[in-house]
Amino acid sequence: MALQVMSDKVSTRLVLHLDMDAFYAAVEQLDHPEYRGKPVVVGADPKAGRGRGVVSTASYEARKYGIHSAMPISQAYRRCPQAIFVFPRFERYTAISRQVMNILRDFSPQLAQISIDEAFIEITQTANFHGGAKSLAEKLKARIKNETGLTASVGVAPNMFIAKVASDLQKPDGLTICEAGREKAFLAPLPIKKLWGVGPKTEAHLQKMGFSTIGQLAQCSQKMLAERLGKWGAHLWELANGIDDRPVEDWGPRKSISQEHTYDQDIADPQIVEQTIWRIADGLSADMRQADLKGQVLTLKIRLEGFETFTRQRKLPEFTNDAATMRQLALEIFRKFDRQGKKVRLIGLGMSHLNNVGGEQLSLFQTEEQTRRDKVSNLLDTLRAKHGEEAATRASLLGNEPEGFTSF
Repeated sequence: MALQVMSDKVSTRLVLHLDMDAFYAAVEQLDHPEYRGKPVVVGADPKAGRGRGVVSTASYEARKYGIHSAMPISQAYRRCPQAIFVFPRFERYTAISRQVMNILRDFSPQLAQISIDEAFIEITQTANFHGGAKSLAEKLKARIKNETGLTASVGVAPNMFIAKVASDLQKPDGLTICEAGREKAFLAPLPIKKLWGVGPKTEAHLQKMGFSTIGQLAQCSQKMLAERLGKWGAHLWELANGIDDRPVEDWGPRKSISQEHTYDQDIADPQIVEQTIWRIADGLSADMRQADLKGQVLTLKIRLEGFETFTRQRKLPEFTNDAATMRQLALEIFRKFDRQGKKVRLIGLGMSHLNNVGGEQLSLFQTEEQTRRDKVSNLLDTLRAKHGEEAATRASLLGNEPEGFTSF
């Protein structure tokens, strides 16, 4: 285990950031011992370098070939054709994520989960019960390893920003602690891309301004940065100087849920797109039922050849997670959309204004048709949970399903 500790003195405030190591790929290696020690890429099917879609996560063995998240899957294949390419299993990843978050709550009630595999906890009041920050972090990492079989990297600092930076410095299986009062010295030698919000374009712009390290940015005038970059420049100056007063708190309920599909070849036939819309609506409906979510605003996403991307929204009279309702509305929107003869590269559906945000007014009566739909949906959920995602489909999709499907 890599360990870099600047000090373990308990400060007036202590924030811990936990980031699971190559999470999706690590789960696949955990569940498939034959994958261990080999490059694993989780994402779309590369189709021997002709596939579309992107990398979700790459194992550390795959990262040695320059493969990283969000890279086109075709490029990942060209870099490492011998890698093991697997489709994501989000249900499995979500289950382990819940385990990890429950372990975190045992170390502090103040938790802010920011993604499926990372979270902050405030440990100012709980560190001493575990013998200090370093001891708490080591116990936390050990429990995660013992109970899930996975490793995590941890950063501890006086605020969220520095804790996040720290957790990334000694991956995988790292632990880095920054003492209060040493924030500027801790950040100074790091490249400016470590600042939150600084991507490749912003990094290039800041480098043109003469900044290559966080320390150089911290030494300049906040007023000058604000004049050159606006309010965001002033915020960057604060981060560079280790200033971040945000509390660790729940960042609110989920606001949207979506699914999308990228075609291997651009599609001109609208019937194929409409069948895809039905498949997506069915999958989105299942995800929403599993999460006990309903939504009232449907969004259709259309990406055409040439990467032109459009979204169209429609509000429903009631909250729903019903696949047929979403399908019908999405098809209406798609049929009215003028593609100007262009082929479709990607189609997606999303639901927002969810019932965990805006509140749901329940219908007094449920129609016989809706009751029938609910029974079919529940049966599909049961079959898929028992036999896999491709164990069952609906009769309306007959003709394009693989062998082994059961239809309804």
